[in-house]
Amino acid sequence: METLTIGRLAERCGMNLETVRFYEREGLLPPPPRNSSGHRSYSVRAVAQLRFIRRCQQLAFSLHQIKELVALRRDPEQPCADVIRQIDGKTQEVERRITQLRAIRRALQRLKDSCEGTCHVSECPILESLGTEAA
Repeated sequence: METLTIGRLAERCGMNLETVRFYEREGLLPPPPRNSSGHRSYSVRAVAQLRFIRRCQQLAFSLHQIKELVALRRDPEQPCADVIRQIDGKTQEVERRITQLRAIRRALQRLKDSCEGTCHVSECPILESLGTEAA
């Protein structure tokens, strides 16, 4: 069976060594056996596990949420409904964030519209507004 050093594993997954060590410390990656010289010896399954983690991160799952998904993945008898609940929860978070970002965009546009860009900074209504308005 092919094994990988931490360096080769990190290289294959496009991450640095410290990231791999962090995931191991956090329990996202099971601790690998060590060879006779004490170096970590990862199986090729670790590549798939790290890619899974990276994909979860790309979808904005938090470290805690990724841990939950990893735990679900480790127990193949878990009902898939638990995974669906995770996805639904993340979707709701994303929708809330989209709403917040739209409000921020509107506020920024109002600020921009308040200034023609022809005054000096000492008279800029944007800076004045930022200094007095509540968020």
